[in-house]
Amino acid sequence: MQCKKTCSIALSCLYVVGFLISCKVLLYEEKGETKEEKRAEEMFLRTHPVNETDLPLIFVGGMPRSGTTLMRTMLEAHQDIRCGPETHVLPWLLNQVHEWRRHEDKTHRLAEAGVEPNALDIAVSKFMLEIIKFHAAPALFYCNKDPLLLLDMIYLKKIFPNSKFIYMVRDGRASAHSIVSRTVTIVGVNVKSYRSVLEYWNRISQRMHRCCHELGEDSCLPVYYEQLVLQPVKTTKRIFEFLDIDWCTDVLHHEKHLNSTLSKFERSTDQVQKPLYLDALTSWFGKIPRDVEKDMPKIAPMLKTFGYDPSNPRPTYGEPDDFVLGKVHY
Repeated sequence: MQCKKTCSIALSCLYVVGFLISCKVLLYEEKGETKEEKRAEEMFLRTHPVNETDLPLIFVGGMPRSGTTLMRTMLEAHQDIRCGPETHVLPWLLNQVHEWRRHEDKTHRLAEAGVEPNALDIAVSKFMLEIIKFHAAPALFYCNKDPLLLLDMIYLKKIFPNSKFIYMVRDGRASAHSIVSRTVTIVGVNVKSYRSVLEYWNRISQRMHRCCHELGEDSCLPVYYEQLVLQPVKTTKRIFEFLDIDWCTDVLHHEKHLNSTLSKFERSTDQVQKPLYLDALTSWFGKIPRDVEKDMPKIAPMLKTFGYDPSNPRPTYGEPDDFVLGKVHY
C-alpha cells in the first residue's frame, strides 16, 4: 500500500514538473525569446562557473617566432577577450611541478608530507588562475600566451577541463631565420646556428603536434601562421567557431585595438603594432646555409608532416584574400 502511495506521489511530481516545463516553454514562446538572448544566457553560464577551474580558458602557444603574439593581439582586439603579455612564471611553475614528479625521491617526500597529487594539481590551478586573471584587465574570456606552455597542454587540460588550445604552426625555416636574425634567447640552443635552431624546432613541433592530436579537434586547433596572414577572414572565423565566441571584424584590425598589455620585452611587439604584412613570409629566402638546406629533410622532418616541402627553398603559401589585398602593407 505504502509503495503504491509513493509511486502515486512520484507520478504526480513528474506531472507537475512536466507541466511547469511546458509553461516555461510557452512563456518563452509568448515572450518571443530571441537567439541572442539564449546565446547571452549560455555565455553567462560558461563564463561564470561554480568552480573557477571550469572557466573556458584559451591557451595560445607554439614554437617561438611562430605568430603567437600576432594571434593573441588579434584575440584581444575582441571586446570580450583579454590575454595580457607573456607571464614567464607559468612555464617555470610547470617545470618545477614536473621536476618534483620526475624524481621518485621527491615524489616520496611529497607523499610523506601529506601532499597528494590531487592537492598539488589544485594548488597549481589556483596559482595559475591568479596570474592569468589578475595580471591585466578583467574580461569574459581569459587567455594566456606563453608559447612553450603548450608542451604541457595535456596536463593543462586535466586541471582546466574546459580550456582550449590554439597551436600556432609556421614553416620552421621562417621561425629559425627569425630566431637567428633577432638573436632570440632559447636556453640550451645555439641561436646563431640555423641547424641547431631547426633541430630544436623539430623536437618542439613533434611534442606539441602529438599532444594536440591526443587532445582532439574539440580542444586543440592548429593554426598556420601563413594562413592567418594570407586569409585572415576565413582563418579567424574558423578560430572563433572553435572557441565558440562570436566573431567580429575588430579582430582583423588588431593594430587599432592595441592596449597597454603589450610588453617591450616581447620581440614581436614592434611588428604587431603594424597592420598585416607579407614580408615575414619570404624574408628567410636565401638566408639558410646550403649545407643546412641540403640536410633539411633529415634535420626537420616535421616540415613534411605539416605540409611544407623541405626540398623547396622558395615555397608559396597561397594567395592573399580580398581583405589582405586591400589592406596589407608590402
